Amino acid sequence: QGAKAPVQALVDKVSAIFVPVVLVVALITLLAFGIGTGDWTTGILNAVAVLVIACPCALGLGTPTALMVGSGMGAEKGILIRNGEAIQTFKSVTAIAFDKTGTITKGKPEVTDIVSFNETSESDILYYSAAVEHASEHPLSNAIVEKAKSNNIDIDDVKDFEVIVGMGVKGKVKTKNVLIGNRKLMDSYEIDHSKIEADMIKLEEEAKTAMIMAVNKKIVAIIAVADPIKQESAQTIELLTKMGLTTVMITGDNQRTANAIGRKVGITHVVSEVLPDGKVDEVKRLQEKYGTVAMVGDGINDAPALKQANVGIAIGTGTDIAIEAADVTLVRGELTGIVSSIRLSKAIFRKIKENYFWAWIYNAVFIPIAVIGLLHPLIGAAAMALSSLNVVYNSLRLKKRDIEPKLNLTTI
Repeated sequence: QGAKAPVQALVDKVSAIFVPVVLVVALITLLAFGIGTGDWTTGILNAVAVLVIACPCALGLGTPTALMVGSGMGAEKGILIRNGEAIQTFKSVTAIAFDKTGTITKGKPEVTDIVSFNETSESDILYYSAAVEHASEHPLSNAIVEKAKSNNIDIDDVKDFEVIVGMGVKGKVKTKNVLIGNRKLMDSYEIDHSKIEADMIKLEEEAKTAMIMAVNKKIVAIIAVADPIKQESAQTIELLTKMGLTTVMITGDNQRTANAIGRKVGITHVVSEVLPDGKVDEVKRLQEKYGTVAMVGDGINDAPALKQANVGIAIGTGTDIAIEAADVTLVRGELTGIVSSIRLSKAIFRKIKENYFWAWIYNAVFIPIAVIGLLHPLIGAAAMALSSLNVVYNSLRLKKRDIEPKLNLTTI
């Protein structure tokens, strides 16, 4: 609330010019009446009236009062705004990029399918996969571990565990070398996966993340994991599209899975197979194409992209580092907060413009009246106070604005 929006800097510059101009006008008024009529008492009264009526209080209050009321409204709605610049930038956003896991989806994936090969039992598949994935902190890994626990399968220790970024994981369980990951991981170990391609495509077109599991360089299973889409995701995307914004999803998933999820929520611009450190570059490309870009994310690997975006939006249920890197935090973790934030930003700046309009109209009308001697200083003081009160009241009217979208979640 104490931060200054960029528009305030412009007002400060205008005030820096406005004040000396008014002093000059007051001096001219004094001299004109004093020398012209010889009535220096009237000249002093009129000069004082000019100074009193032109006190730039209303100009100075225009931005901070609107920001204070607006940020308070946002906090009540679960929208925490870290700086005034974010509010001003938000209204100019032309594209919004979404991370997938934990943002569009709930971030709590579950194992949906286990396709076995070479007569490998499901219990063996879960035993070896859970042992390796237990050492990883990825949400997909947690899904496999939870599946094993629900089947009462003991989780053994893993040796030589390693995360291969953007591909998967590997480790040694007892005497067996286990690999779990995508096609790229299999290719890097020269494991042929062409025979299971049809099964992979089928699962991916159902918006599931399909992971290949190989033991001692032989494919034994496909483990498919699905992350449920948040109830409000599709309708939020629809609202943003109706507002004229381009929506983009950036994910590390393969193209088929990513496109399937994009279709479900209504996002047509999907950027898939992005490595964690590649999100920043994708945001830069979007900025070159669309201009002002907002980024929504919740994970550790989203933090650099949130900083790169013109406005970074963190999901409050996500990691601390993402929240710290963002300009705006949606405390409730609901995507509808994005729509509310944009509406709030536009409402705040509409009020700021109104405040400045009335402040300038007030000065434009009353200063000339004071210059020609038709305004007593006491009336000028009352009018000046009234203009400041008018700006404060106009800002408080923001509270009457309904910024929260109405969603019909029962149809989802």
